[in-house]
Amino acid sequence: MNAMLELRDIAKQWDHRPLLEGVNLRVAAGETVALLGASGSGKSTLLKIAAGLEAPERGSVWFDGLDITALPPEQRGFALMFQDFALFPHLNVMDNVAFGLLEQGVRKTEARSRAQQMLQRFGLGEHATARVWTLSGGEQQRVALARALITQPRALLLDEPFSALDADLRDRLRAEFRARITEADMTAILVTHDEQEARAMAQHAWALEGGRLNQRW
Repeated sequence: MNAMLELRDIAKQWDHRPLLEGVNLRVAAGETVALLGASGSGKSTLLKIAAGLEAPERGSVWFDGLDITALPPEQRGFALMFQDFALFPHLNVMDNVAFGLLEQGVRKTEARSRAQQMLQRFGLGEHATARVWTLSGGEQQRVALARALITQPRALLLDEPFSALDADLRDRLRAEFRARITEADMTAILVTHDEQEARAMAQHAWALEGGRLNQRW
């Protein structure tokens, strides 16, 4: 049976008001589910709960049939990508991609070799020794994706990852992300306010409204 990420009966308050009220969501391996909703509707909070960056006030997070609610983020084996990419400006492109492997205890020579291979796959091999701030926005986003995927994460959690990019680049990267997620048989959740983006990347979409999920498709 393929691994599945499940959020069960998730509840959370913000500023003494209910933000999430009994949210349930299931995402299968190889599947991308989009979370739509207005700013402040709780989309990013729900993603952070899935990642372990915030704790729910009620409910639980499950992966592959195990309750991981109490597991810290670094032990979940998930990769997160945010709008600002969160690349390390003091490291070159290769070492940014290799960083997650080094954190897992992989030897530096092996980590760099695997990082170089991943960069080649993304058409970035010639930029391996460049500083990340010298790259274009699209190149930086592909470095961030390469860094997320090199650790072979069990799930990919995306929070408005393309909103800072121009339209042509957004279209290309949406297709690339979808292909990589399917190829790696990963579970993925995409938080976005853009329905077009959701349709380009996700098999299913839910709107977070009034603290509850309503299925769009």
